[in-house]
Amino acid sequence: MSEHATESFLAHRNLLFTVAYEMLGSAADAEDVLQETWLRWVKVDPARVHDPRSYLVRITTRQALNRLRTMKRRKEAYVGPWLPEPLLTAPDVAEDVELAESVSMALMLILETLSPTERAVFVLREAFDVSYDEIAAAVGKSPAAVRQIAHRARRHVDARRPRQLVSAASSRAVLAAFQRALETRDLQGLLDVLAPDVVLLSDGGGVKQAAVRPVVGAEKVVRFAAGGLGKVQGLITTEPTVVNGSPALLVRLDGDLDGIMAIRVEDDRIAGLYYVRNPQKLTRVTAETTLTHT
Repeated sequence: MSEHATESFLAHRNLLFTVAYEMLGSAADAEDVLQETWLRWVKVDPARVHDPRSYLVRITTRQALNRLRTMKRRKEAYVGPWLPEPLLTAPDVAEDVELAESVSMALMLILETLSPTERAVFVLREAFDVSYDEIAAAVGKSPAAVRQIAHRARRHVDARRPRQLVSAASSRAVLAAFQRALETRDLQGLLDVLAPDVVLLSDGGGVKQAAVRPVVGAEKVVRFAAGGLGKVQGLITTEPTVVNGSPALLVRLDGDLDGIMAIRVEDDRIAGLYYVRNPQKLTRVTAETTLTHT
């Protein structure tokens, strides 16, 4: 069983990581879940396993649910807004519209408003097309209850998700305009590229300076950015990258990584700005992480 178990686990590892990450929003916690999944998987009687992929997804889901409930207490004590841990992803992820949306900062923040069970059901059903019977086995509910939970979660998410999906090319164009305005400190240029009701969330985790509350409105966001730039001692540079399947900016201060700035675009303007500065969340932005729904 040991060699066979290893082969099966490695064959599905990227899928299992994606399941755990979409449920948790944390790569570090997702890796811990995969370790716990492995420890349970090697103890399973092979005679009980007809479909290794489904069985592994079930174990991963259960471990992620346990971790999600623990994380909820951690987040309640978190300093300032909590943002998902950004992942450097391959450019082709951005071209897979469904995958890119499912791991986007915008959607993952919406998933934060669901209960742990609702989030698990939504992720498994909507992102991975897992059957209701399999989800029921994973979350410990009846198939009928899972259908109701899925319907409730979908309605909740649909009411809050972006009105339209934006192509990677359109997002890159908007991001380039934002980058130019930011680097030249063109305040009018920043106003032009921001939606009137734009929301800025910055995550310093109590370690790096960040706004402790959301900054709402284009003029307030520009004032906040101008104030922050004015206090910086050193040279700020930005470079385009792809984070969570979407165009983003990697921000450096005197050559050292300072943070990741992701965006949400609506109607050719930035409607959401997500700036992650917490150093503990910046460990997965220098090497690509493989994400998959298959």
